[in-house]
Amino acid sequence: MSFTNYNVSEEITRALNVLKYKTPTEVQKEVIPRAMENQDLVVKSQTGTGKTAAFGIPITEMIAWEEKKPQALILTPTRELAVQVRDDITNIGRFKRIKAMAVYGKEPFAKQKEELQQKTHVVVGTPGRVMDHIERGTLELDQVKYLVIDEADEMLNMGFIEKVETILQALPENRVTMVFSATLPRDVEALCFKYMDNPHQIEVASTGITTDTIEHRLLEVREEGKIATLKDLTVVENPDSCMIFCRTKEHVDTLFTELDEANYSCEKLHGGLEQEDRFAVMEGFKTGNFRYLIATDVAARGIDIDNVTLIINYDVPMEKEGYVHRTGRTGRAGNKGKAIMFATSREAKYVKAIEKYIGFEIPKMEAPRYQDVARGQAAFDEKISGRRVVRNNKTERINHDITKIHFGGGKKKKIRAVDFVGTIAKIPGVSADDIGIITIQDTFSYVDILNGKGSLVLEAMETSTIKGKKLKVSTAKK
Repeated sequence: MSFTNYNVSEEITRALNVLKYKTPTEVQKEVIPRAMENQDLVVKSQTGTGKTAAFGIPITEMIAWEEKKPQALILTPTRELAVQVRDDITNIGRFKRIKAMAVYGKEPFAKQKEELQQKTHVVVGTPGRVMDHIERGTLELDQVKYLVIDEADEMLNMGFIEKVETILQALPENRVTMVFSATLPRDVEALCFKYMDNPHQIEVASTGITTDTIEHRLLEVREEGKIATLKDLTVVENPDSCMIFCRTKEHVDTLFTELDEANYSCEKLHGGLEQEDRFAVMEGFKTGNFRYLIATDVAARGIDIDNVTLIINYDVPMEKEGYVHRTGRTGRAGNKGKAIMFATSREAKYVKAIEKYIGFEIPKMEAPRYQDVARGQAAFDEKISGRRVVRNNKTERINHDITKIHFGGGKKKKIRAVDFVGTIAKIPGVSADDIGIITIQDTFSYVDILNGKGSLVLEAMETSTIKGKKLKVSTAKK
């Protein structure tokens, strides 16, 4: 079975090849053909099973490129997840020139409003900010044909479900709705049956509640000895990339200070940080700038980072589902992973609840012995000072042959997308197929040039005009 079985266009197939999507996962096999037939779907599926591509492939395939208004709306519970889904949709739709944008709070409304005035095919957002845009008339919904509610159970936990219902009421009735959730609480189910048209239910349970690519271990600790045990454990395990989960932001701050002073290559992530800093930390971890990410559960949902080899639950999660979401950051896409949970005697009841939920007893492990730590120290010191090698950064791979070019002119000079296409496609060796997404602002524009033709276009545009106007041209800064 491969993605070619789904009769997707050459542009989408090409992107999937570059992204190294070889064979569909269980959830993709179930969802893609039904979504292509415009069926409403309720999908119960764990994190890390390939859900984003399951809805991203059919949506990017079925979107009409010519239509200026949004055709798909994807709701996510967190800003981090909104940005990641936006990136995944952009990557899959890259050669079809699909424009996806993310809207979320704590970012200037005016900036998002301006972007929504451009041609936008897919909007990904958190319920609160999507509602703001709908109420202020900056997000037009009359062309929305696809709605995806991602991580629906988490929307409920975060108190977003009423906002989601309000958004559902504002959308065109003749749309396709897909709901994805790791669990299906009664309120989510009620919502589905109220607003969906005879939805087909899909449950992907073949991998069990936690994937069998993860090795689980329990380490009994004393509260006062936790930091020392953690340091010993990281020396012995010496992971390429590790996420350490704490229950509170205070614990994250304390542990970060300790590890930072011990020269660990680490960063921290919690809800108390500015949004910009949160994104910068996530991006840095994805691209391998540091090896250890110390985080609260804000990083446990939906964050897709290739090659996280070790998860340490420094504090036992209070909610049993939290254990599945945290550990689901490793062992993704068929890779092997390891999850070690520290537990004090006071946390025994939470451990029992987790074991009951996941359906097996977590095997106990011994704390690292002094001689094992001494033996591993040199290799640990060597690795911690070097940069992590990211073997599989999807966005990097798909952008490898793409150059974003900045032009010093836009709407105020009455320049439209067709003007760029008309001029650039006339350059010898360049065709319209080499032109990607075009974004036109008031005083400047961006044009993506595909297939490694960026330098050709830059050189030619130094002396060419667009609509009779000579524009400043340069490679866009990232």
